[in-house]
This record gives sequence, C-alpha cells and structure tokens, in this order.
Amino acid sequence: MPPSPSDPDIDPRSGYCAATRTFHSLRSLAPLPPPDLPLSFPAFALSFLPDPLLPSPRPALVDAGTGAAVPFPAFLSRTRALAAALRARVRLAPGDVAFVLAPAGVHVPVLYYALMAVGADVSPANPALTAAEVSRLLALSNPRVAFAVAGTRGKLPPGLRTVLLDSPTFLSFLHDEPEDDVAAAAAVVRQSDPAAVLYSSGTTGRAKAVVITHRNLMPCTATQAPPPGPEVFMVAVPLFHIYGFILCLKGVSAAHTLVLHTARRRFDATAVLPDIPRFGVTRLALAPPALLAIVRAAEEDAAAIARVATLKAVTCGGAPVAADLIARFSRKFPGVSLVQGYGLTETTSSFCCPVGEEEGAGSGSVGRLSSGAQARIVHPETGVALPPGVAGELWVRGPFVMKGYLGEKDSTSEILDSEGWLRTGDVCYIDQDGFIYTVDRLKELIKYKGYQVPPAELENLLQTHPDIDEAAVAPYPDDEAGELPVVFIVRRPGSHLHESHITEFVAMQVVHYKRIHHVFLVDSIPKNATCKILRKDLAKLALWRISSKL
Repeated sequence: MPPSPSDPDIDPRSGYCAATRTFHSLRSLAPLPPPDLPLSFPAFALSFLPDPLLPSPRPALVDAGTGAAVPFPAFLSRTRALAAALRARVRLAPGDVAFVLAPAGVHVPVLYYALMAVGADVSPANPALTAAEVSRLLALSNPRVAFAVAGTRGKLPPGLRTVLLDSPTFLSFLHDEPEDDVAAAAAVVRQSDPAAVLYSSGTTGRAKAVVITHRNLMPCTATQAPPPGPEVFMVAVPLFHIYGFILCLKGVSAAHTLVLHTARRRFDATAVLPDIPRFGVTRLALAPPALLAIVRAAEEDAAAIARVATLKAVTCGGAPVAADLIARFSRKFPGVSLVQGYGLTETTSSFCCPVGEEEGAGSGSVGRLSSGAQARIVHPETGVALPPGVAGELWVRGPFVMKGYLGEKDSTSEILDSEGWLRTGDVCYIDQDGFIYTVDRLKELIKYKGYQVPPAELENLLQTHPDIDEAAVAPYPDDEAGELPVVFIVRRPGSHLHESHITEFVAMQVVHYKRIHHVFLVDSIPKNATCKILRKDLAKLALWRISSKL
C-alpha cells in the first residue's frame, strides 16, 4: 500500500517521497463512496445539487445560439423521463454502447446523464467527421444505437438504429411519463461498470476507444469546491472531447449555469465576447488557440474589455499555454484569473490544476496533483524515476485512470501497467513546490544530433512575433542530423514577413540545435477538432515541399 500524504517520508512542500520516488497529492482526500457500493455517476453527481432545487428562473443549460434555456427542475425531469424512455422504448440495457453524433446543444447533457443512469455507455464523436471516419469509430465501439441530428444522420450506416435529437420522437422522450413499472425501475449500475467510451484524438497514431467507468468520473465532482455564489460557465469547447464532456457533467452537479457555445467550425472571438455580458458569464472554458484569439481581439478593440466585466476566470486545457500569451492575457484582462489544467482522455480529463488565485498566478504551471493522484517522472530510456526539477515522462496513478482501451489488451498494457501507472507520453517536470510543468509530447520531440528539440517551445517563441498569426513546428528527416526543425507560419493579415526574417528571429534567441532550417508560409495550420496540431500531416507536407524543390 502506498504511503499517505501525511507519511513523514513525503516532503510536505513537493509531495515527493524519496524512498518510492513518487510524488503524492497534498490535497485533501475527496469524499468518494466505497468502491463496492452499487452507484451510477448520475446518482452520485446529482446528490450534490442543493435541496430544495434552485428557483426555476435560474437555468441549468443555455444554448448561446438560440437562447433556449433549461431550468434545473426541467433538467432533472427530462433526465428521468428520457432514462425511462431509453429503457422502455429504445430497449437500452446496461452495457449497451450509445453512439452520439450531434453538435453541442441543451439536449446533449440531458442525454449523457440519462444514458449513464440506465447503465449504457455514452460514446460521443465529432459531428464534423466524414462517413468513413465515423465508420472506423463504430468498428471500435460496436454501438447498439446512435443519437444524431438530421444533418449528421447520413454519416451513419443504415443498419444502425438511430434516434434524431431534433425529431418529435426524441422530444416526446423528454416529456413522456414512464408507461409501466419496468420502465421506471432503476438499473443496477456498479461503479466499476463502463460509463463512457471516448475516442482518443489519434494525433500520434490511430484513434482508440477509451473506456471510462462510473468510478473514474466521480472524482471530478467530489473534488470541486462549493461555488461561493451563482456561476455562469460558458463552454466554448467540444462536448464530444473529454474536456467539454467533463465540464458539462460537473457543471450541472455544481449548480452552475452552462452556456453552450455551439455550431461553429472555427472559433470566432468576435462572436464569443458579446455573449459574455449577454448571459452574465463568470467563467469561460477555452482551448489555447481560442485563448489567443480572445487576447488578439482585446488588443485590437480596447472597448471589448469593459464589456466583459462579469468574467472572473478563464480555464484553458488541451495544450500548454505559452508564457508570452499568459502575460498578454494578464495585461488585457487584469481582473480575470487564467487557470490551466492538464489531463488526458485516458485520465478522465484533468488530474492536476491550480487552486486559488495564488497557485494560478500566471506561472505557466498546470498546477499541483489533484486529490488522490500520484505521479512519477521517469527517464524515457532508462526507466528510472527522477527527483523534483528534472524533466522526464510523466506517469500517473489514481481513481481517475481509465479501465483500458476497448477490445485492445495489447495497446492497454503498453500504456497502463499492472500497478495502475499510466504512461502519459508527455515530457514534464515537477518543481520543489509540487507544481507540474509540461514540456512537450515525448513522441513529438525532434531529435537533432542527439539533442531534444520541443516543438512547443519554438512555437511559443514564434507566436511572440507581432507579424505571426500561427506557427507549427515539425521534423524533417536528415541523414547527418537525424531530424531538422522546420516551421509552418500563418502571417497576420497585411504582413510582409519573409522566411529569412523568421529564421533570424529564432536564431537570435535559441541555442544552435533549436534553430529553424526551413520556413513554409501557409494559409492555415492543419488541426483536429480539439485544436491540436496535426504534426504528422505537417511532416509529410514538409517532406513533399522540400523534395519537390530538389
């Protein structure tokens, strides 16, 4: 049994135990139920709602596009009615997988809760995927039913039973009373049962189906502090991604109002900023590219800052935020906290984050380990666990770690060992105060003559240039060096920035092995739906472009 945080061998400042070379969370333990108690995540999460319920005028969900709102009592009644309909009319049973291919909207969180309440596995996917991409995901999860909208129905195979969220049939599910006692009977759900099947991004390989249990989801609700007052949380991230998925689950249980920003392929800061005063938004969830867009919009329109007076905090996840961007955000929004989190689909979202203004004061850290979490920093070649201040691959263990990849024992064993340690694939270090700093993806490090070049470090530097809109660094194979760093640049409108200016800008500020060897000026950077750079695509493009010139 691992030592507790109160063990004298654990450093009370960093949480590091030299005897086991393990970092321990110094947070208070979350009040999780006994693991053998039959209990679904919805039953656990909704137990945190105040009794009596908040007044009806206070909405649980708001669609920013249409203004449609769902009060808390309506959210609960719709969830109960839908769960009953799923049992009686759709005939869903515990263990069935339900594929969800729909854009964000007020019906989606209700559907997530109702599916898990009956013991079905929620399996959301990006509605922008092609039919071929959807087919590959369906082969992974083998769903019994799909939930879609009219615009995505054609991407699903004709043999798969499909319920449309924008149909009269589904709307009747939200309001019909159960027809019999069987439909009303609650399913027996164990905490160890699967609650969700989510898809890894596939940016470093093919996508995998990640199995998340009811128990995995519980820490995200149990560890949240009671809100000091009403919070209005705008979610401008996809609900099919683990970041948005968790936000829409925990937001309801925390009695926040969730404003769902919907139906745009590309984030538009000029559309989001006016919605902050419109809905009285106090917290805003973004990915780093969207944060950059918000900052640039504020830099170009000083009046925009005065219009977001209700905003208290911005949470950012999905990738590290550059130190320069943090500084620019703080200058433009001095009264707004910027909170970074860090996690993976395989860890049921964030397992570390700053708590309070002091911890989140623009250090660039993603915070300290959350309640119940343990971590190791491991040398990627020797496998030796490293002390504070030394970078290596981050390994993590805790109640939030996935059950495994669906139907892929070998892939699961490659990332998750018999002692419960999950290899994140990220290069990080933990300082003497227990703060975690991310460096880059282990698989994305460029190897130049034995030196390691983190693409994210160069991208962060390049984005400090006033004429650069976006930057993405990728490797290019070289017989002598092994790999060379090359960069793809999107110039700001009206800029006449030249390739030589960019190489000189970088060369003046980095050691010789981190210098850029080729610059490609492009109109856009390829990214997936969660705004992660598709480096494999860039590497292939660099190879083609350079080869075509030879």
